[in-house]
Amino acid sequence: MSHPPPFGLMAEFDEAETMTAAVRTARAAGWTRLEAYSPYPVPEAAEALGVSAAPVGYIAMAAAAAGAAISAGAAWYVSVHLYPVNVGGRPPNAWPVFLPTTYLVAILWACAAALIGMLALNGLPRLHHPAFFARGFHRASEDRFFLFLSAEDPLYDEDGAAHFLRGLAPLRVSEVRSE
Repeated sequence: MSHPPPFGLMAEFDEAETMTAAVRTARAAGWTRLEAYSPYPVPEAAEALGVSAAPVGYIAMAAAAAGAAISAGAAWYVSVHLYPVNVGGRPPNAWPVFLPTTYLVAILWACAAALIGMLALNGLPRLHHPAFFARGFHRASEDRFFLFLSAEDPLYDEDGAAHFLRGLAPLRVSEVRSE
């Protein structure tokens, strides 16, 4: 019976600061394919990993602009060309009338795009990931912090990676196999 190939190695820490220091050390050593897991946001670790939330803001702004343009254009086209109605002597293309719907549609499109963009950029929903089955990983949502080194990293050598992780003083180092 053959074992599945290694997916990587997981180091478990009991404090956010030690995990963050481990992420910084791994980055300084040249590791590029690594992930950190924690029960609450750790901005320092995210910064050390090079994770940025900026793309979600740009996605939301682009969607808001597109939604506002489509909404204003549709309202103008309907009011001026399809159903021009003279109400109180105002011209059919009175733009202030279009502002409330344009504003609301822009907000709706921005919110939807931010949600979809965030999920897509994070690779979610991820219903199955080999790291979920690492020894003790269930505590990542309670009180433990994890650093994962992927076998896809060019520096990955199972013995060398294990030695490197043990040098970071974790509680334990677990092998993660792809299933």
